[in-house]
Amino acid sequence: MESANSEIIELYYFLEAAGVKFTAKKTKVHLACWNGREHPIDEYYAGRFKEWQEDQGRANFSCDYIVSLIDIGNKTWLFAGIYKVKGCQAISGGVKYVTELLTKQENLIGRLIIYHKRSRASYIWWKEGLVFPIIEIRREKLSVEDFPGYNSVDLSYSKLKIIIEEKIPSWNGALANMKGVYLITDTTSGKHYVGKASGEVGIWQRWSSYVKNGHGGNKELRKLLKEEGPEHRINFKYSILEIADSHASDQYILARESYWMNVLMSRKFGLN
Repeated sequence: MESANSEIIELYYFLEAAGVKFTAKKTKVHLACWNGREHPIDEYYAGRFKEWQEDQGRANFSCDYIVSLIDIGNKTWLFAGIYKVKGCQAISGGVKYVTELLTKQENLIGRLIIYHKRSRASYIWWKEGLVFPIIEIRREKLSVEDFPGYNSVDLSYSKLKIIIEEKIPSWNGALANMKGVYLITDTTSGKHYVGKASGEVGIWQRWSSYVKNGHGGNKELRKLLKEEGPEHRINFKYSILEIADSHASDQYILARESYWMNVLMSRKFGLN
């Protein structure tokens, strides 16, 4: 493959220089995006991306190699590895592939950020002239980040599930003893649910209940998941509106919850 621009660091040549051996002409690029059920970046965070990619609705990998790129927004993609296709078999609802991660790329997976303007296709042949420029090489692999601060919490359901189940220390330490008011947003409708955490284990305890069943016992959320199906919880996002220390009274937390419900009009237009 010829370089279209000598100033661009192309993924193909970068991998070639790293000693990763594959044939571009026999390679498909998998532009892994939200499929209506799961987001591949959440599968990557959970360490399940390889298995997730191997389950396909149809024979998408009629090739020798797969270059996996995960959508991370704004026409940027995370390099998730090159896999050799070893075989496949028909299963109920699709095709199950057997793939093997090529060697000499372990330290690159999760670190290379690629620019690519995607068309509608998610599976494309790596043809002559197709350029995937590297726009960033991260110092560390992209992972579920440490707790970013109360004003910066913005979690998908999938990422929250990983945080709770893995009991990531920085998140557990920040949320387990903190009372407050939080927000759940249904990203398919934009509707809000305002909730409060006033128990001894604070926000961590309340959010653990959402991971368990999606609704945490809340009437409107339970109704929504009954109508749309339990898998609809994958569309929820979680953030923090206000925090209070462990000495704050239940009455104070209740009043602040009511304040935010009024401000966001979540009783009239949302899920309260």
